[in-house]
Formats: sequence, C-alpha cells, structure tokens
Amino acid sequence: MSVVEEIVRAFDRSLIISCWKFVFPVLVCFYLFIFIYDKRRYGGKRKGADAAPQEVEEKLDGIEYVGEVDSDDFDPTPVLEEKDHVPFAGAKVTLDSDPLKAAAKFYAIVNDRRSVRKYSSKPVDLAIVEKCIHAAGTSPSGAHTEPWTFCVISDKDIKEQIREIIENEEFINYQQRMSKQWTTDLRPLRTNHVKEYLTEAPHLVLIFKQTYGIKADGTGKKQHYYNEISTSIATGILLCALQAAGLNSLVTTPLNCGPALRNLLGRPVNEKLLVLLPVGYAADDCKVPDLKRKPVEEIMAKY
Repeated sequence: MSVVEEIVRAFDRSLIISCWKFVFPVLVCFYLFIFIYDKRRYGGKRKGADAAPQEVEEKLDGIEYVGEVDSDDFDPTPVLEEKDHVPFAGAKVTLDSDPLKAAAKFYAIVNDRRSVRKYSSKPVDLAIVEKCIHAAGTSPSGAHTEPWTFCVISDKDIKEQIREIIENEEFINYQQRMSKQWTTDLRPLRTNHVKEYLTEAPHLVLIFKQTYGIKADGTGKKQHYYNEISTSIATGILLCALQAAGLNSLVTTPLNCGPALRNLLGRPVNEKLLVLLPVGYAADDCKVPDLKRKPVEEIMAKY
C-alpha cells in the first residue's frame, strides 16, 4: 500500500470526519451566538475606526455615552438654534406669597392624586386637556429637543379599537407573559385584562417618545438625547396639571401594544409609546385602595 493510500485511509478514519454531522451544527450555533452577541452589544458593529455611530444610550469602555459616538458625519451646526441668552429673574412664588405655604399647597394638590380605573360619563372640555398638555410641553429635555408627542383620543370608535388591541394583548400577558410574582403583586389593586376605563373615560392621552427627530430641512435625523427621561418628566408635569384642573387619570403601560397603537394612529416610526392616560372625572361609585404614601423621612436623605 502506498504512502498516499495510507494517508487517505487515516484521514477517513479521523474523528472529525466521522463526526462531521455533529461538528458542523455546533460550529453553526457558535457562529450564530457570536453574531447575536455582537448585534446586541454593539448594534451589529464592533468598536473601532470603522464602527458605526451608536444611537442608543450605553456604556463604552466604562464611560457612559448618549447618542452618537465619534461619528464621521459630524455636523458643526447644533440642532438647537443658537440665540442670545437673556436675563432671568428666577422662579416666581405661586399659590401663596409665602414660599413654604406655596409648597405645602402644591403638596396638598398632588397628594390628592389617585390612580382611577372607573370614570364618569360626564364630558370634559377638551380645552382643559389641551392646556394641561401645553403645561407638559414646558418640561426640560436633553439639548432642548422636546422629544414627545401627546395624542388625544376622544373619538368613540378609535377608543374602542384601542381597547380591543390592549385587552387582547393583556389577556395573553396575564395568562402567559407575566410572572406569578407579578400577578400576585397586582392582586391588591384588583386589576386584570379587562380595561373598561379605555372606553369610559372621555379622553385618552397616548404619550409617545421620539427616539430621534428629523432636521428642519429634511436632510436627515437629529439626535434626541435622553428622550425617555425627558418624556417621563413631561408626563409627570401633565399628571400634576390634570390634578390641578380637577381631572383624574391613570398611568398605564400597555405591554406589547406600542407598535399596533402607533400604526392605528398613523404615527411615524421614530415614535414609541411610553404611557397611556385615560382622563376624566371619577365615577360616583369609584373606589380606590386605601394606600398610604411614604413619609418624607423615608424618601429623602440629608447631607
């Protein structure tokens, strides 16, 4: 037998060849694992000279960045129009001439706020809701990008469609997606997948965060820094404004419903649903849990 034939026979008997049906799937799975890891960690791009700009908030090399990092498409003109700074006299004392009493009166207003799940059919002047949203629009935002959209739904048919979308998803959430601990912790609030308030409340306010904006000249995207935090602050101001106007609301986060609701309303792809608020007056037979809030000593640390 020739040397070549011996080599061929040895190669045929090798472990790799005999187990290739098992080795190949393992290699494929390993490659997929690396690919998915890179996509989740770096957005599909490794860091380096050729890396694409990061458009999400993350930590690179232990340092926190927001928005694009070292982009080759750097625009030296800021998105925010440069204007002269003007004198500012500081915040004005409202509700009372005494600052401490003014703060106490504001506390009394917001401390009366409760999450209402049963609403009266009493109509609510849309102008009131609009003015409250106007107040929410005064919220601070990253680089003053104002990355929020408030969609007010008063049409009965659209509210019914919203309820159908949310209840269908919530049924699956309660039955399959939410952990046993989660549903247990919600039990004292007596909530389930049925959301009557979505059609009972005179208005629904869907609050979308804009993950990015479009430049005024339409040439491309503009960064929206801290868009979720900024929109969340605006939502807090809206809750306070609604409460000051004598309106009730409920902060809801419709799990897995964002894309369907965005499509229903025809909102652009750069908007993602953050929260939904039913807005109206509490029903005469409305009941809420007898909850107590933490005293200030438990939520504040002095140094």
